[in-house]
Amino acid sequence: MRILFLLLLILALPATALQNRLAGHPSPYLAMHGEDPVAWQDWDPKLLEQAQREGKLLFISSGYFSCYWCHVMQKESYRDPEIAAFLNQHFIPVKVDRELHPALDAYLIDYTERTTGRAGWPLNVFLTPEGYPLIGMSYLPSKRFVQVIAKLAAAWQDDPARLRQLARQALLELIADPVGKLPEPVSPDTLRTRFLHQVLALADPLEGGFGEQNKFPMAPQLEATLRLLRGREHRQLDAWLQLTLDQIKDQGLRDHLAGGFYRYTVDPSWQVPHFEKMLYTQALLARVYLLAAERFGRQDYADIAAETLDFVRERMRGPQGLFIASFSATDEAGEEGGSYLWHEDELKHLLKGKDLELARRHWGMTGTPPIDGGWLPRRGETVEELAKALKLSPAEVRRRLQAIRQRLLAARDQRDLPADTKEVAGWNGLMIGSLAMAGKRLQREDLVEAAVALAYRLRERLWRQEALWRARDGDRQVGTASLSDYAYVAEGLDRLLAVRPDPQLAAWRKELLEQAWQRFHAPRGWRLAEHPDLPGMGESPVIQDGALPSAAAMVLRLGLQGGDERVRQAAAEALPRIQEEPFWYASWVEALVVGRAGA
Repeated sequence: MRILFLLLLILALPATALQNRLAGHPSPYLAMHGEDPVAWQDWDPKLLEQAQREGKLLFISSGYFSCYWCHVMQKESYRDPEIAAFLNQHFIPVKVDRELHPALDAYLIDYTERTTGRAGWPLNVFLTPEGYPLIGMSYLPSKRFVQVIAKLAAAWQDDPARLRQLARQALLELIADPVGKLPEPVSPDTLRTRFLHQVLALADPLEGGFGEQNKFPMAPQLEATLRLLRGREHRQLDAWLQLTLDQIKDQGLRDHLAGGFYRYTVDPSWQVPHFEKMLYTQALLARVYLLAAERFGRQDYADIAAETLDFVRERMRGPQGLFIASFSATDEAGEEGGSYLWHEDELKHLLKGKDLELARRHWGMTGTPPIDGGWLPRRGETVEELAKALKLSPAEVRRRLQAIRQRLLAARDQRDLPADTKEVAGWNGLMIGSLAMAGKRLQREDLVEAAVALAYRLRERLWRQEALWRARDGDRQVGTASLSDYAYVAEGLDRLLAVRPDPQLAAWRKELLEQAWQRFHAPRGWRLAEHPDLPGMGESPVIQDGALPSAAAMVLRLGLQGGDERVRQAAAEALPRIQEEPFWYASWVEALVVGRAGA
């Protein structure tokens, strides 16, 4: 393997003049790659012109700061001098923070998923100089990565015309409309029924949630299910929803000490999380628990929503008054979950006697540590169970547990927890809506006031000349605002205005929606980027939900109450395209069946 690698280096093209451009970048993710020997370029469509001049393939590697496997691949491959030298010779290497260029990332993720059956981060895609994707993959161990780049470089040197043709043809086949003749549109009730049937068909009846390997919360599907069930009985779905929400709040997906949720678990039983905490996860799951508290009359669900939003307000507020993007899955030493796990010697050092016993029993830290020799707090014995077993009053148990929690948190706060301090417009927009919704339903005026303050601060920081900025570094625009930014901020304002009317914010919401239509909608449908960077980044009548709700569906939902012909036409275009597989278009179903939800 190394012999092949070194031979290719000997036969390499003359030394490239490219230099690593990422040192000191305002994106923490890009800045952490600033010392890699790879000559990373910050994404700019003009790089296509350079690739054409030099006859080189582009190598786009997209990821984000809190991604564990992004850190692993950096350590294994991008900091390896030989791998870096090869990439610099044969490719134009480009690093993308997916949170700054969401449309570009979404397009490359979709390409990789449709051509390989799976995709994730780090996302690595090779493109022809004209911008046609050639091959995409997620994390690869360094030995496998070396094989791929060596074979690809050799193939490009041997016959670049053939690879150009293959890439162009593959893209044309992928973007061709496969729908053909569209089915007759169904009624809203039929669409609701089909969606709920698909939820049941894909649900895990034993562990809750969806899927049989790892478990993502899939908040858009959960929220749509709760809204579509409003006023209706459905014992089977009610039982599954409560099982799912109990697992999410009781097991490893939730931080039982500080609050907040991790992004997903790597097992089907919700035990072992992938430790990154995203701002949007908190905003969306808080809404789900508020809706579930209302449907099932469960105070514990309302408490979880409140705890989650309080966690964000306390621990994710950035220096400019907006909320930051995420906390990393790894600590400064590169250990996944290192900031959250408890080892035996640490517990014994901090807690003694009955305090240690209480902590073990209440947070399930007994037996053999399940994660790299450490415990992750989760639901153990309840206060009432402990009070009965230890012959103490519930009030005394609560008091002691709160004191223990503070001691553990104080110790945990001494650990390194790297943060991505970008303040993303759209994700803060989601928080505006969640704070307003919680303020109304929990009768907490402080949350409503926080939503109002956040809305005005976001407008002050990220709204310039009738346009949104994705993020900001000092006075400099960072990243490119996408449809999601306009949609999520407008939706957040819509929920806030349902609780607290405000003429100035109402005018801003109207302007955001109009800008969303003008910038991102065309006769053939929606586009995620105002100015698509690559061939194939065109329009589509519908855009699926992902971890976040479809931004196009949000804009549509907010416009359905008016008489705008654009909205009516977009709804008519969407319905026949989503009605066969509505599960993957939960936000569209919610928009077309329920309409505007308010707070």
